[in-house]
Amino acid sequence: MTRLSLDLLQQFVLVARHGKLSRAAEQAHLTVSALSHQMRQLEERLERRLFERGPRGVALTTEGCRLLEAVGQHFDGIEHALMRYREYHHDALTLSASPGIMSSWLVPRLPRLVAAHPELELNLQSGSALVDFEREPVDCALRYGRGEWEGLHSERLFGEWIAPVAAPALVARMGGADPHDLARWPLLGDPNPANRWRDWFAHYGGELPRRYVAQFDSFEAQRHAALEGLGVALGRMVMAKSMIDAGRLQVLGERYLPVTDAYWLVYPPRSQAHRGLQAFRAWLLAEAAAYCRQLPARPHGAAAPAA
Repeated sequence: MTRLSLDLLQQFVLVARHGKLSRAAEQAHLTVSALSHQMRQLEERLERRLFERGPRGVALTTEGCRLLEAVGQHFDGIEHALMRYREYHHDALTLSASPGIMSSWLVPRLPRLVAAHPELELNLQSGSALVDFEREPVDCALRYGRGEWEGLHSERLFGEWIAPVAAPALVARMGGADPHDLARWPLLGDPNPANRWRDWFAHYGGELPRRYVAQFDSFEAQRHAALEGLGVALGRMVMAKSMIDAGRLQVLGERYLPVTDAYWLVYPPRSQAHRGLQAFRAWLLAEAAAYCRQLPARPHGAAAPAA
């Protein structure tokens, strides 16, 4: 067997750790089809089956686990060795965020950041999976949760409210935006494992539906379904506000419910001395404070936040 290239082995490690060809291909700067071809080529050259392929991604076989254990630690060592040199590129900042907060909140504000810091070179990575700061060359991330990420610095930006939202066309078909009888509306399943619809009906009354029109594994997909008029989504207002203001979505009534999760700026200790992060952090906290000042302390008709 001829010697395997380091690039091919590194691509294997990316696929093995992400479990999805799309995410690994994005990081490797390859198309999904090209990366898939590379992995099949690797299997042929090793004469071993390394992956079990399924509709939700790929899983390692026993042979794949052995190969990852053998080579993964060496790539980690190289990554850690190079990390100290990357930190000196203070004008370049790599940020990870979910597609929703990236497109609906951050990107519309970025022209102000560029105007204030033209020297800053931004590398934006959009994805739903939490970035692994130990293994990926990412300086900071925007995350949604409770700020409890061990070993990381977390700074709260702003909280969140949820409310039923639907496309105006669906509202018209249903005869108006009466939120008191949601049981007769087509509801879209909540991607949150906790199922926020359960909290909604517990607070405002009513019963959970026996079935939803459709279930989703991401808020982005759910929001697109609501925009197309498929059903009612329990929308997070931070991400839905621009579409509500544009008239593409409509809140059913004036009932809002606060949630315990919030949006956070998260970064590892190694990023603290990064001048680019320092500039971005100061700008981001100022933007978050300005955003909070524009919001009412409690939306009309909203439930009181939990103590």
